[in-house]
Amino acid sequence: MSEPSGRGHTVTERGGTPIGRRVRLPRGAREPIRVFINGVEQKRGVDYELEPGGIRFAEPIHKEGEIRGWRRWTLLLGLVGVYRKHEVVDVEYTAGDERKFASDLEVIPDPPEPD
Repeated sequence: MSEPSGRGHTVTERGGTPIGRRVRLPRGAREPIRVFINGVEQKRGVDYELEPGGIRFAEPIHKEGEIRGWRRWTLLLGLVGVYRKHEVVDVEYTAGDERKFASDLEVIPDPPEPD
């Protein structure tokens, strides 16, 4: 079962692990800012909002995580290739008088939910 994600691709049940909804902008970054996930431009106000020093996404960013157990062995032996969702956040921004590009920004983990 899958559903549209608004990110130009489809979210499947076998997705990666949701890590968090925020990334820090590079030091000195200012508008105009363009945000991309896996090369697909995101829409401000729909997919993300700018916060002081960072970006907050409407949906969590997913990473594949560590490959363990049977998946590791099947990949090493070349028997099966199983890929999970791994999202990369890139930004194009202004710093001083220059346009710059930063790739694979670190995702800030969401705090644990209270019990």
